[in-house]
Amino acid sequence: MKRQQRHIIHRLNQWRMQKISNRNFMVLLAVVVGVVGGLAAAALKGLTHSIAAFLQDDLQWQYKIYLYLFFPLIGILLSVLYIRRFIKKGTFEHGMTPIIYAISRKSSRIQVHNVYSQIITSALTVGFGGSAGLEAPIAYSGSAIGANVGRFFGLNYREVTMLLACGAAAGIAGAFNSPVAGMIFAIEILLPEFSIPAFIPLLMAAATASVVSKLIYSEPLFHLVTDDWEFQALFFYLLLAVLIGLFSIYFAKVSVWVKSAFARIKNPYQKVWVSGLSLGLLIFLFPSLYGEGYIAIQQILDGRTDSLLANSIFADYRHLGGLVMVYALVTVFAKSLASLITLNSGGNGGVFGPSLVMGGLLGFAFSYGINLTGLIDLNVANFVVAGMAGALSGIMHAPLTGIFLIAEITGGYALMVPLMLVTAISYLINRTILKYSIYTKVLAEQGDLLTHEDKDRTVLSMMKLRYVLERNFTILRPDERPADRRYDIIHTKRNIFPVVDPEGKLLGIIYSERLFEILLGENPEKKDYTMRELAEKPADIIQMDANMEAVMQKMNREDIWILPVVDAEGNYMGFVSKSAVFNKYRALLMRQATYLE
Repeated sequence: MKRQQRHIIHRLNQWRMQKISNRNFMVLLAVVVGVVGGLAAAALKGLTHSIAAFLQDDLQWQYKIYLYLFFPLIGILLSVLYIRRFIKKGTFEHGMTPIIYAISRKSSRIQVHNVYSQIITSALTVGFGGSAGLEAPIAYSGSAIGANVGRFFGLNYREVTMLLACGAAAGIAGAFNSPVAGMIFAIEILLPEFSIPAFIPLLMAAATASVVSKLIYSEPLFHLVTDDWEFQALFFYLLLAVLIGLFSIYFAKVSVWVKSAFARIKNPYQKVWVSGLSLGLLIFLFPSLYGEGYIAIQQILDGRTDSLLANSIFADYRHLGGLVMVYALVTVFAKSLASLITLNSGGNGGVFGPSLVMGGLLGFAFSYGINLTGLIDLNVANFVVAGMAGALSGIMHAPLTGIFLIAEITGGYALMVPLMLVTAISYLINRTILKYSIYTKVLAEQGDLLTHEDKDRTVLSMMKLRYVLERNFTILRPDERPADRRYDIIHTKRNIFPVVDPEGKLLGIIYSERLFEILLGENPEKKDYTMRELAEKPADIIQMDANMEAVMQKMNREDIWILPVVDAEGNYMGFVSKSAVFNKYRALLMRQATYLE
């Protein structure tokens, strides 16, 4: 059956290559990916908001407020049960990091189940109150759509990677109805280098997804047309940028701490109980933490500044301006903790949405607090919008995405200058302290990140020693003499021989020149020497688990062209040479150089 399918696909590819140019075919596939990605985005938004609406509005019960303590637990539990029950043969991951890893290390392969499993689990998690965003899951789902469409048609790595990025752009564009931001997101996060032709498929995919999603689920994320910014508020925009930059560093540090804390809990159901009850308590104290949190931002943008406290236990004090400001500020830090608990406990979501909410609340608390002093009357809505863009820029290292996403979804093009300043300063502060974003930090530490700032180091980190290991060497035994192996020594194509004992341990090496001298009678006194006696210690020995950067450092330090490789027990495995490394390096470099042409 599979052979027949491959034959049909092969015939189809032959036909399309004769009738359609490769460039036009990529644009056509980008449109297809955009349509499917837009449908997926609409499905995810519709399913999530239907669940949330049922629990919040349709479910009528006198003591319903106490169920909020358990809704997040139920959502995360259902997500974990789905993963353990229905994804047995594959692996399930969430967030943008696995997508970046797939591009760097897995030839842009993403398992098919992510097309639907990301939608189901994130809808359950967020719909039941998990404090996370839907953007990372829909970007993951879109990436899976694009990657598998490319694999289906037998496209190469460069083309599959492009369609993967088209899928992610389609997901973001469909989720926010913002095609420009979707395209820029794909470029900033997934395609570290790009050429002008890359814009066309990305534009087509993002625009198509936005149209499809809007046709099916037309409700906009925010309702706002911002006012123009005032020059006397410029200093406060700069001050807000600094505060958000520092907060983005705090968030990155806390994310590492929360991740390590949950990693120590081995039982997945124990994680569910700990996280579910913790989230329930946080949401009980801060109702705006429920789900994505965009409703709270919209209420603030509408001028209802006391809405944060309206449904909380502090509702009777919502007329106190100072309390509103402090409560909003505390909610920012509560949101950071709640989102990280959701994501590290088995729930599915992303930090994209929480970044917007945290930035918006921080912008609100800052501007509202300044207004309370009477020094100046700041436009609170403008600072909320600028805060959203700044947080996205600092936390995700995506300043252009922050600018154009916020401008598109809020109508804030009049704020372009403040948006540019806030995003740039926030990004620079975070980047000065933290070289990598929360998406790329783990990959960079593991050597799995494809970057272009240090291309040599990146390409070496992509290599595995086992792929450049050479094994076609003539092995000599310690008790043998040169005359015993005359034929093998003379006819070998290698100039170095490993001496290995019967247990497989490497005892040393012998160069062919030394053996030829003995066989030709130039060193008659050593003709009866054994290989053990003739062997010499190599300049260095490479361990099988060594990374290629360390291997090249050893070779350059010793100025040697070839070194033996052993495993952890000292057993001979083969040799690694600069020739093999350079050949592999050239292949990987060509792959990097062309994957976005």
